Amino acid sequence: MLGLAAAPEINRLGLRWFNVSRPLSLSDLSGRLVVLDFWTACCVNCLHVLPTLRRLEEAFPDTLAVIGVNSPKYPAEQDPGSLAAAISRNDIRHPVVHDPELHIWRDYGIQAWPTLVFIDPHGRILGHLPGEPEADKLLAGIGQMLRRWRGANPQPLPLQIPEQSDGRFRFPAKIKPVDGSSGGGGKRWAIADTGHHQVVLCDDDGRELRRFGRGRPGFIDLSSEASAFNSPQGLCSDGSSIYVADTGNHAIRRIDLATGAVTTLAGTGKRGSLLAEAECGHDACLAAPWDVECWENRLFFANAGTHQLGCLDLCRGTLWALAGTGEEDLVDGAAAEAHLAQPTGLALDRTTGILYFVDSETSSVRALSACKDGRVETLVGAGLFECGRRNGDFAQARMQHCRGIAWRAGGLVIADTYNGLVRILDLASRQVSELGGDCRGSNGVRLTGGEPAGVAADGDARLLVCDTNHHRIVELSCSEEPAARVWAS
Repeated sequence: MLGLAAAPEINRLGLRWFNVSRPLSLSDLSGRLVVLDFWTACCVNCLHVLPTLRRLEEAFPDTLAVIGVNSPKYPAEQDPGSLAAAISRNDIRHPVVHDPELHIWRDYGIQAWPTLVFIDPHGRILGHLPGEPEADKLLAGIGQMLRRWRGANPQPLPLQIPEQSDGRFRFPAKIKPVDGSSGGGGKRWAIADTGHHQVVLCDDDGRELRRFGRGRPGFIDLSSEASAFNSPQGLCSDGSSIYVADTGNHAIRRIDLATGAVTTLAGTGKRGSLLAEAECGHDACLAAPWDVECWENRLFFANAGTHQLGCLDLCRGTLWALAGTGEEDLVDGAAAEAHLAQPTGLALDRTTGILYFVDSETSSVRALSACKDGRVETLVGAGLFECGRRNGDFAQARMQHCRGIAWRAGGLVIADTYNGLVRILDLASRQVSELGGDCRGSNGVRLTGGEPAGVAADGDARLLVCDTNHHRIVELSCSEEPAARVWAS
């Protein structure tokens, strides 16, 4: 073990800690193998690492410590309130230090999200592991390392996990219409109630009609109450079924609205690699499917973990890559050659067949002419590290980690997540405007800080917004003086 470098201190003046009663220093962790997880909440690959870290903590509770080092990419992520919501939303139970100016990141020489750094019980760096680790291999390797340090007597960690707040919704992510038409009485809405691991069916006034899923994470195909989802993020409906992007299970599920039965259409529960040629959906391993849209016996899905769009044939049960090489970037062109960056929201113009989507990591709105020449075009957005809050012409407008999108006649509505805004894209004038955010409705409702992740348009009359961190659905009028109403308990 000679020659190992001493690990830089992680207890820095002014940094805020979460899930512990006081800041931790390396001396507090003496006698443990320490895993520093450099992550940020916007990064889907960082989120993929969390289940692996949970397995490590459960396997070695007394001899290993996982410490999250939150290393923000976006300005909004520098807000400790945003981090607190992300910790709760992802059920992170290990200590997390908030490093908004990336001081610890630079001292450890980190270059990419996610990266794990291993520190031995004597405070020396064993190595860095960028990217997503293979869980079983990492578990075995950690076990071998810990056997070298038997006899250590580490002090208990001063964990202090806040109680999880609960209400009617918990971190709702997407809302979509169930009954196809855009108006009239009897309309229903499906909501991905992500924090409750459920799908909720509501009437047009927000009254709850039914819930699907037992309310605990799992991967079970049974009746509506006995089935189980894991952090579903997206959904859509053709009137007879609700199709669910069951993100935590890396699967696409179907709810039969007549019987309530839940079935799996694609995915095995394991994180997959790149989508390629057609394969059976039941055999395919997906990677964090984040949203879905259905059209003419086809289901389009955003495979966020591989930066691709995919298509599932609902009749044959086969799926294939629709767009994206798997390289994370903003490059337009032929669908098979385009580069995407964590697509998280889909919206379909059923008249033209154009599939619009948001690439959250490039803060961009893009279009795929799915039924014509299969080309990707960027409407708004400039690159992986370009973001902001700017209205006006498409070429100059900027957003910040947008996650939701809806089609309405003449344009698009965007849930501009980290700006806490709803953005309106007029396709004829190619202009961007905004609604909500700091602008209060008639009853003072604001989206600021809610990190809205989903939006649905009910014609030109109103918008329904998943105000995610505020655990509610906000109904916005589209009049010149917008009023707001909340669907909550």
